[in-house]
Amino acid sequence: MSRTLLLSVTAALLFAAAGPSQDVQKKSALDKAALEAYVRHLYVMKPEIKVQVADPKPSQVPGFVEVVVHASLGNASQDFPFLVSKDGSKILQAAVYDINSNPFKPDLDKLKTEFQPSLGTPGAPVVLVTFSDFECPHCKDEAVMLRQNLLTAYPTQVRLYAKDFPLDSIHQWARPAAIAGRCVFRQNASSFWSYSDWIFAHQADITAPNLKDKVMEWAKGEKDIDVLQLGRCMDTKATEAEVDKNVAEGRALDINATPTLFVNGRRIAQVIDWTNLRGIIDYEIEYQKTAKNAGEDCGCELKLDVPGTPQKTLPFKK
Repeated sequence: MSRTLLLSVTAALLFAAAGPSQDVQKKSALDKAALEAYVRHLYVMKPEIKVQVADPKPSQVPGFVEVVVHASLGNASQDFPFLVSKDGSKILQAAVYDINSNPFKPDLDKLKTEFQPSLGTPGAPVVLVTFSDFECPHCKDEAVMLRQNLLTAYPTQVRLYAKDFPLDSIHQWARPAAIAGRCVFRQNASSFWSYSDWIFAHQADITAPNLKDKVMEWAKGEKDIDVLQLGRCMDTKATEAEVDKNVAEGRALDINATPTLFVNGRRIAQVIDWTNLRGIIDYEIEYQKTAKNAGEDCGCELKLDVPGTPQKTLPFKK
């Protein structure tokens, strides 16, 4: 064998032997940097979008862990929950349901209605929870639709709760208006709905500078509201923590737009007309006759446990 041929054969054998060890190391979705890069490519996230990958936590699916990727830009943010195989090779993005429980149970568990403005019948089989912004035009449309139709059509079968979710990044007076609404609610629970109706009706006339003056004008016509007390409450932002609590709950529910409505935990994240909403409510009324796994008659109402006294429902639920 010639020297040239021998060198060629030797080089080929060395290359073949070295090949497998020089393969690119396989990536793992459990590596935060690798998952961030993958998700950025998947959703075309520009560099200015901040991405945070959470630590893995147990999931309901055997062989998988849950990893949440949080993306944010300014005040806007969104969570992307993924199921990652324990070897890091596979990623799933899917809703996981338990056939033995309500399909909306994860959201039902996060919806807290204690100490919230409400309308309707305690113990109703259908509960609506709306996250709204007083400066949002679509929220106004929804509020008008609900107030005009809901209790007329369902005088005993529905309960409505109102939650604050001001979009601070685009609405200048939504948060102060929510704080004022909570101040009204503190004084007189039923007056909240008069305030809500009024502020939506006058939405076009209200600005950040004139909000307080407008609210004071409204309050002068309300016999159950102390105007001076309301003014002090607004000035000191005494109820802002309550608004913040609602916002935090909304973020835990991955709400990123208003209005967002829940019907027995079923999320409606877009504007819905009365005909379609009524169809959903009618379905839930019939379904809950046997399911008993949502609404206020599901056996999950919180109670005050005070030793030596009968258990009572929390205030403002009546």
